[in-house]
Amino acid sequence: MQEKYMKEAPTIIRQFVGYMQTIKGKSPKTVEEYYLDLRTFFRYLKQQKDSQLADKPLSEISIEDVDLDFVKSVTLTQVYEYMNYLTVERKNGPAARSRKCCSLRVFYNYLTNKMHLLEENPIQELESPKLKKSLPRYLTLDQSIDLLKQVDGPYKERDYCILILFLNCGMRLSELVSININDIRRGTNTLRIVGKGNKERIIYLNEACLHAIDNYLKVRPANHLKDRYALFISKQNKRISPKTVQYIVKKYLSGIDLGGPGYSVHKLRHTAATLMYQQGNVDIRVLKEILGHENLGTTEIYTHLSNSQMEKAAEANPLSHMEQKLKK
Repeated sequence: MQEKYMKEAPTIIRQFVGYMQTIKGKSPKTVEEYYLDLRTFFRYLKQQKDSQLADKPLSEISIEDVDLDFVKSVTLTQVYEYMNYLTVERKNGPAARSRKCCSLRVFYNYLTNKMHLLEENPIQELESPKLKKSLPRYLTLDQSIDLLKQVDGPYKERDYCILILFLNCGMRLSELVSININDIRRGTNTLRIVGKGNKERIIYLNEACLHAIDNYLKVRPANHLKDRYALFISKQNKRISPKTVQYIVKKYLSGIDLGGPGYSVHKLRHTAATLMYQQGNVDIRVLKEILGHENLGTTEIYTHLSNSQMEKAAEANPLSHMEQKLKK
């Protein structure tokens, strides 16, 4: 978590984010989101309680004086009023409000069940906004092949290797850019991945991945590197950035017919998972480990995708709308 946030955080929140990062192993980005969500909530609450802050921009309200007594005073009604404020004033959608609910819930559970600073959790009954369940968008097998055929240019070996790893391994963007050369284990044809919360997992590299890596390593820069351990190197001779990978992927995606916008790096992760589950008949529990999901429920969206396709197939049957005409 950034030092500038730690300086303005009150003790009770500083202890919470420290617990989430060091004990629970949450990533710095996740911990930062927890803090920012809590900061916004307590800024809002202070403004509502103090008429002198009514006209002050929320961003200028300090929460340094927020203490246990202030935290204890929160009511469920105030939280729901805050959710209404997020909807009307800040135009937050259900997903953003749901995340802020989660931050509050985790914070108050920590105070109640871990630190025992609260006898009762005042927001125990807090409900999150209902989220519309949408199926992930992904590339078909033919579209995936077309995407790989688009690769060309001075960095074609690197770009092809990036796309192959995304499409075969289903890794996240942050996981790909953090790969080091020594993470590749030739003896077992495996790759060590560092996922969310610094959790490690091992994935197996198939023939396509190994071939692409070998071809790339033949042309990978070897001199004047700013990070000699990084697998993927940018034209500035340093570890490739997430932004550069996003640009590379979008460039090649723009060259194939996808039937509409909205495809990105994360869609390649969905594509890998969908192809493995539907065409490779990979067990859902195995797929969970490959993708690095913490809960099986997260992975089960790919089974829902399959069920949706089966429903469409049934509806496509030319006899699907036949009605029985009874003889009189």
